[in-house]
Amino acid sequence: MEQVVAVGTQFMREVNAGAILRRLRTETSMSVSALAKAVGLSRQAVTRSLNALAAEGLVEFGSLDRDSSRAGRPAQLVRFRAEAGYVLGLSISPQDLRMAVSDLAGTVIATDAVQLGGEQVVSSGEQVVETLLSTVARTLDSAGITTGDLWFASVGTPGIVDPATGIIRLIPSMPGLTGDILHRRMKDALGCPIYLDNDVKLATQGERWRGAERREDSLVMVHWGERVGAGIVLNGELYRGASNDAGDVGFLDLFAEAPPEPRHPHGLGPFESWVGGEEIVRLATAAAGRDGDDAFLARIEAAGERAFDAVLDAVVDGTPSALDVIDVVARRFAKGVAAIRAILDPRLVVIGGPLARCGETLLAAVRRHLSDQPLDQPALEVSTLRDDAVVHGALLHSLDELERTRFDLVRSGRQETS
Repeated sequence: MEQVVAVGTQFMREVNAGAILRRLRTETSMSVSALAKAVGLSRQAVTRSLNALAAEGLVEFGSLDRDSSRAGRPAQLVRFRAEAGYVLGLSISPQDLRMAVSDLAGTVIATDAVQLGGEQVVSSGEQVVETLLSTVARTLDSAGITTGDLWFASVGTPGIVDPATGIIRLIPSMPGLTGDILHRRMKDALGCPIYLDNDVKLATQGERWRGAERREDSLVMVHWGERVGAGIVLNGELYRGASNDAGDVGFLDLFAEAPPEPRHPHGLGPFESWVGGEEIVRLATAAAGRDGDDAFLARIEAAGERAFDAVLDAVVDGTPSALDVIDVVARRFAKGVAAIRAILDPRLVVIGGPLARCGETLLAAVRRHLSDQPLDQPALEVSTLRDDAVVHGALLHSLDELERTRFDLVRSGRQETS
């Protein structure tokens, strides 16, 4: 991105301070002269901004740079005070709660995860929120942080979320969280700005940020698990669609024959009915019985509510019946990839969510079933962040919002020349 700086004192704080902070956040420390050269401002302009930022506790002047090779008095170093505040990133799913705390430079200093279990728990919004708040309190305490140190918190949840209001409009897998209960309770407990968004959209941002440093300007990340959804990046920007639910590929209807009746109490889309967790468990149970694999069948039955995980573990272990199932759903999933390719033509499709743990076994099967498509297909990869992609996307959003608001970064093309 081209560096943005300002003309005149009217824009000094809004633009120059933001440019300086952005650069300092990527360095351990810099001299004022080196910083001025890096951001394209005069030394005097940088010094004025640094003094203002130091008064706010965002930067500090340190020791002299005695390692410098330049003649004369050693330059004084300045650094961004990443410890001045902290941000929180959270992921909520029917299976678990995950969270991470980072400083203002994005360095993660504490993480935690707790399992959720049973339909009664996930259907009760109050129970989920209480578990979340107690986990946040424990995580902050372990890092020696209070709620007063938090500057921003972002949360990813399943379903359709209105980011502008924090209201969850539809969340079939966790209906108790419908409405504003999560946003309201978190704001009351934490006292900082709270942002809610769809988990797959945040996961897509997290994968681009920290998932093998993926900077593609055209990609689709598909979360493949109990349900199926996608985050879409076009021209380097997350595409949300007119109703903020672009990428809800679980509702694709790609098959000539009628899909099976939804077995989920809140209904599944046609595509996720064919490739999602419930269907995978059903196919695995049938395959184990057909193949006479009593050990695999017993493994599925013993897992109870975690039967989906048991099947995926069997794929990783190389259980023949489980591999047969993956081949079946890979063939079906390939139809969805082909549809995405025909409409969006992305450079890359990243598979995230629980199926990502199947790794190259899954990728090889999907690629094989795409091999006869008339159009060149996008590159396929699995998520490197897997279950933590949503959390990292939430952290990134929190940091971006601070840069946009608290650091007063204003988009401007003007440059100070004094």
